[in-house]
Amino acid sequence: MSTLTRGFVIVRRFAASRELVFRSWTDPGLLRWFADTGVPADRHPTTVDLRVGGAWRIDMVESPERRYTTGGVYREIVPPERLVFTWGADGGWPALDPARPDDNPVVTVTFEPVDDGDGVDGGTEMTVHFGFPDHLTDAEVQSWLDLGVEPGVRETVARLRL
Repeated sequence: MSTLTRGFVIVRRFAASRELVFRSWTDPGLLRWFADTGVPADRHPTTVDLRVGGAWRIDMVESPERRYTTGGVYREIVPPERLVFTWGADGGWPALDPARPDDNPVVTVTFEPVDDGDGVDGGTEMTVHFGFPDHLTDAEVQSWLDLGVEPGVRETVARLRL
């Protein structure tokens, strides 16, 4: 049995409705936070095809020398509760082969209303679970981790401000 970590979880709270937090992941005009690295650059428009099997794509510009398209392919959409997508982009990074989508990490984002116990809406708790497919070997998972996927995803999620 493997003791290698097969994923990680990020939890954040927002003083915003879960509808707004959900839309920040699905509305192309709001999704800009994902790629707002502070590096000025011309970017291609962010696209979102919000349906199971549809893809979202966004230009990431980490530095003047490092630029790529990233995104995902939706597996499950339950507004405003849950999003599940395979992470990657056809022709982007990480590369996602449309014929083999199960070879890429899967991201599950849940949006739970927060009740502070007084019956007043206390905002939203967002949980991002980043997981590696069970069929990947420990060496394959480790190669993803060695790329810095976890700190990169944590930095990306930290950019969401509502």
